Amino acid sequence: MDMDVTRASEECGAILDEIGESVIADREFFETVMVGILGRGHVLLEDVPGTGKTLTARAFASALGLSFSRIQFTPDLLPADVTGTNVFNEQERDFEFNEGPIFANVVLADEINRAPPKTQAALLEAMAERQVTVDGETHDLPTPFFVIATQNPVEQEGTFALPEAQVDRFMIKTSMGYPDEPGEIELLKRRAARDSQVPTVGQVVTPDEVRALRAVPEDVRVDEDLLTYIAAISRATRDDPRVEVGVSPRGTQRLFEAARSRAALEGREFVTPDDVKRVARPALAHRLVLTPDATVNEVRKEQVIETVLGEIPVPTVE
Repeated sequence: MDMDVTRASEECGAILDEIGESVIADREFFETVMVGILGRGHVLLEDVPGTGKTLTARAFASALGLSFSRIQFTPDLLPADVTGTNVFNEQERDFEFNEGPIFANVVLADEINRAPPKTQAALLEAMAERQVTVDGETHDLPTPFFVIATQNPVEQEGTFALPEAQVDRFMIKTSMGYPDEPGEIELLKRRAARDSQVPTVGQVVTPDEVRALRAVPEDVRVDEDLLTYIAAISRATRDDPRVEVGVSPRGTQRLFEAARSRAALEGREFVTPDDVKRVARPALAHRLVLTPDATVNEVRKEQVIETVLGEIPVPTVE
């Protein structure tokens, strides 16, 4: 199934409208998550409990018409609990593979930083390769496949810091934040108008249309001066004195892909500097490793990206 940029933008708008009817959050937040999905990446949501992270993941799966699986990460979670395991079949007298919860189109990795490193490594293979290996045998994951992971930024007891290699696998890191006062009142009104605790989200597109949507950014044009601009942003993070490890070449590529997805979301066949700037923070900030001094001085990674964006000359697009 082929889809042009105009139709892709319309479909994305309908998806976000449907989700917005059930989840209270800024439209910009939903668009940022959509950028990650369009760009064939994974999304990390960092927020305090109760803001709607799990509901958001379920809502996207429902609106996209995709299978959904939730994995609650805990300190005793084993890799086999995620990937699946080989079980002996008494009738066939042979081992057969029982798929784990990772075998879904949309996988919610809830409180991902509570899992031990060995289990996180199993998830890393799935995120990076779209496959899992069990007892030396490789199993492909469904297509499309993407992870929406959540973590709590304030609770540290019983958590394991995500390794840099895994953090770098997330195309987008963002947060919902608290709703404003009118939003919180609207939340209560919607709850009063329904019988169930959890709102329902209707299907907007089919899995085939999702696959077509995710192919659209590949045809979005990025001019030479914008390629230079994207590379300059990433390279500048490596020279910032507050940064110990800057954006990797993989991160540069993800910024490029996110900018194309942002343009497609807007219904444009070309990327503008504004597209790059709008996705730079969610696509790059989480990839930085700050120096100990910067950490002590409570420098935020987003501040570094803001500084870089302010210093790099912005190209003019005809």
